[in-house]
Parts: sequence; structure tokens; C-alpha cells
Amino acid sequence: MTRRLLVLGAGTAGTMIVNKLRRKLPGDEWDITVVDRDDVHPYQPGYLFLPFGIYDENQLTKPRHDFVPDGVELLLGEIDRVDTETDTVRLVDGRTLDYDYLVIATGTSPRPDQTPGMLGPEWRRSVFDFYSLEGAGALARALADFDHGRLVVHVTDMPIKCPVAPLEFTFLAEAWLREQGLRDRVELVFVTPLPGAFTKPVASEHLGNLLDERKVAVESDFLVESIDNERKCLVSYDEREVPFDLLVTVPLNMGADFVERSGLGDELNYVPVDKHTLLSRAHDNVFAVGDASDIPTSKAGSVAHFSVEIFVDNFLAHVEGRPMTGSFDGHANCFIESGDKKALLIDFNYDTEPLTGTYPVPYLGPLGLLKETRANHLGKLAFRWVYWNVLLPGRPIPLPAHMSMAGKHPAGDTSTTVKE
Repeated sequence: MTRRLLVLGAGTAGTMIVNKLRRKLPGDEWDITVVDRDDVHPYQPGYLFLPFGIYDENQLTKPRHDFVPDGVELLLGEIDRVDTETDTVRLVDGRTLDYDYLVIATGTSPRPDQTPGMLGPEWRRSVFDFYSLEGAGALARALADFDHGRLVVHVTDMPIKCPVAPLEFTFLAEAWLREQGLRDRVELVFVTPLPGAFTKPVASEHLGNLLDERKVAVESDFLVESIDNERKCLVSYDEREVPFDLLVTVPLNMGADFVERSGLGDELNYVPVDKHTLLSRAHDNVFAVGDASDIPTSKAGSVAHFSVEIFVDNFLAHVEGRPMTGSFDGHANCFIESGDKKALLIDFNYDTEPLTGTYPVPYLGPLGLLKETRANHLGKLAFRWVYWNVLLPGRPIPLPAHMSMAGKHPAGDTSTTVKE
């Protein structure tokens, strides 16, 4: 009897999964279907560059079906709910899809509706986001007319996809203002719910120093309660206020609404899974991969990539009734644009802080960790080609899925490197 694999979401993780599993699962034994609401696959890391004219919109999207392999059916439609009692998924248009195994890879999305006042009369006038193609495009037009005042970059709450992106925007904005001769006319403020610049203490200290060097004020431990559109200010739960002339905000991020309707998620609609195998804690035939899960690491493309590498072998073992021996370690790495055509790179996992050293080749690089270099900036720009041509099609990338300590310096020690 043919078994049915249903993948919800044809984003980064979902597309990689169907490409890799189609090559490994016998076509006469498995039907593979992937569902998404539209046929537009965005290159989300590019949204950051759109407001500064580094990319334009036509460089950031391609049809999803271009990346779905032969032998996999792509269905377009909105997901209504998952019924784990009957192993079915119902779409909003009434179609019902059966599955033997389900992979939820529907990601996370900005929800400005969750913060009072965010979608008020100043939305897309003086309040902008850049986590969507429309928002980044609108922000580009607003920046073109912005020549003085108070520019506030704000994070509503964690977790958010690509958690370094708000910092990257701040650094790029500061450099762009200098290039335009406007830096002395603009006050830059970074507002975060965290006690420092980033979630990881070592990186947070390093990035905080960069903000200080660039004379960016930091308002930390700020949990926004609302946005006052009339007075144009952020208001926190402890009644602090941060006024703005131009606000670039990162709204609350949440998983897909169908996850809540299906009773599969936590309070933010992320699916609870084993953080090493990505198998649902509640259902033995349901996995959640990429940003859709509740694993305690960055919601970033690198996590999707490294976790999918582990997931594929585990899935093949699981459907054959064998123990899943692969263990995802939370490996993530992120380029951090710092302006002036330079960037940093951080590499970390569940248990290890970002360290200094070299990547991906120990002692040789060519990329430097926690260090501003032009090579890192070029690496970030080059990743767009890698994404479209290697990552999404599921082709091998010569990077270990698990974090390696080789070539890295222990925290606070730049004299010795760790050997494996």
C-alpha cells in the first residue's frame, strides 16, 4: 500500500524536505504532497537590503513550483486545520487531504495586529516593518524622504525570525545616514525587550559595543504595551515612553493560525517537539521543522538547513520502525551586516555561545567569527545565489550539520583554539 507524506509549507524547510526525501523514498511506495497558500517563494533575508536599494523586489521572489521536484505534488490553498484523530488536513476551500506522516513547516509570521496601535493611522506612514516584501518596499520609500528626526528600531518580543535582523537594520541605517550626509541630523535608538543587544551574552556584549561606537542609544528591557499614534511614541508596560519620528518595528512573531485551531501549538502557535528529533511530543506521525517548531534556538534559515539534514535520516529510520539516532544540536550561524560593506558571523548551538575563530574551515576561514570583515559581507550577498541554486533544491552543502568547535577560541581567550 502506498504511504502518504504531507508537508505543510513550501518555504525553506518544506522545500528542502520534499527535495531530499523524494530522492530517498521509493516513488512506487510513497506519495509526497506539499501545500502552500500561494506560488510565490520569497528570499526573506533580502528584505533587509530592500530599504537601502541593495536589492530590488524582482530579485527576491521566484515561483514555488520551480523548486518542487518531479514526483511531488504542489497544492495551493489555505490550511484550515489538522485532525490528528483521522490523520487528515482540511483546507479552507473544503478539500481534505489524508496523510500517514505529516510535516508542519509553515514557519512564523509578523503579527502587527497583536500590539494595540501598531496597525493604527500611522501604519506605513511613520510606522513600518521590513519583515515582509510590502513592508520593506514601503520603508524604502519612507527612507527616501527622511532627512532628520528620531529613527527608532524596535523589537516587540522574542522569538522572532532572524533575530539579528533588527540589529543589522540599525547598523545599515546608521551607515546609510552617514553616506547621505544626514547622520548628524538623525537620532538613532534601538529598543529591545532583552537586557542587551542580543539573546546570547557573548555576542550581545560585542554587538552592544558596536552600537555604542556608532552612537546608537539602547532602550533595553522594554516590553511594549501599545503604540500611541497621536503622540507618535512607544509605550511600555512599565509606562516608559519612546517617542519617534520614524519607527521601524519588528512585530510579534507567531506560528500559523491553523496550528492553534488544530490544538497543536503553544501560546504563540509553535508546535512542541523533541528538540533533537523534531518529532511532535504529542503525535508519533507528526514532525515540525524550521520556524514552525518550539525548539529553543534562532528562527533562522541556517537552523532550517542544519535541522533538515538531521531530520531526513531520522525520518527514514522512523518510518521503518528503527530508532532515530540523529540528534540536532541547535546549530545556527548568522551573518550580521554592520554597515560600510562589512559584516560579522556568529556560529552557535543550544549549549555553546558564539565564539571567535574561523569558519567554515578551521584555522583557514575564509570567514571570521565575531569579527567585522568584508569577506563576511560578501558571504552574505553570495548566499542569495546559494539559496536559490543549492539550498532549496536540496543539493549537498559541504558544511557539517552539527556545530564544530575546531578553530574556535574559548570565550575570552584569543590565544588558543579548540581542537577536535
